[in-house]
Amino acid sequence: MNDIDEALDWLGDEVDCAACRHLPQNAAGLCRLKHACVNDRYARRIDRFFTWNPAFGNSYLGHPHFEVRAIAAKHADIFLLPPLLDDPEETVRWNAARRLPRRHVLRLRSDPHREVRIRVASLLDPADLAPMADDPDYYVRLVVARRVPPPLLARMIDDEEPEVRRVVANRVPSEWLLRITTDPDPLVRLEAARRLAPHLLSRLKHDPDWRVRYEVARRSPLDEIHGAIEDDDLLVRELAQSRLSGVQAHREGISV
Repeated sequence: MNDIDEALDWLGDEVDCAACRHLPQNAAGLCRLKHACVNDRYARRIDRFFTWNPAFGNSYLGHPHFEVRAIAAKHADIFLLPPLLDDPEETVRWNAARRLPRRHVLRLRSDPHREVRIRVASLLDPADLAPMADDPDYYVRLVVARRVPPPLLARMIDDEEPEVRRVVANRVPSEWLLRITTDPDPLVRLEAARRLAPHLLSRLKHDPDWRVRYEVARRSPLDEIHGAIEDDDLLVRELAQSRLSGVQAHREGISV
């Protein structure tokens, strides 16, 4: 028999409706074995029970099975939820936090579980994310880099993760971009190059990555790209030659 067809509780024992406190609900069609049952080990069945009987949320916040506590937290009175922020299971902590006022959620910025911190970083107001810029998990920092106000990104310019630094390069105030042009990762430098003012791009004309040099040849003032026609990369040379030839053709057309 498939496990999903069995009615077992979280300890693996068979669910006994006769011994259940919810016989009145069963008689009223508000719970059903293997479909909507708070004693079942499957979260979907537990969730369906509370959807049909939300008033029981309060009485199950201390249940020994974490799935029951987590789902009950979605329905319980909000003033009963703060103690759940100390629950040993991250799912319970998160389901409580998502319903509580912001002042309660702030404490979860240092939650021991990365999934909770990721969700917190996605939920909080951007101005509250600065303390998470040094989170040990790179994905938490990535979410922070995407959401924190740009003026607060300075501390993340030297983040150890290139993916985070690429986001920073795309959002940091423009006056800090020159600092990023020496980043060890070429894609980070490329993000900076795409945002630099054209007259500053010459600083990158000797960049070791052809994609950066291509951006330099594409947007630099014309009088600064002559050297690019001798670039090691064919695409860079062709772009520079095309821009310079177009100007020459235009000048000749005017002079005729």
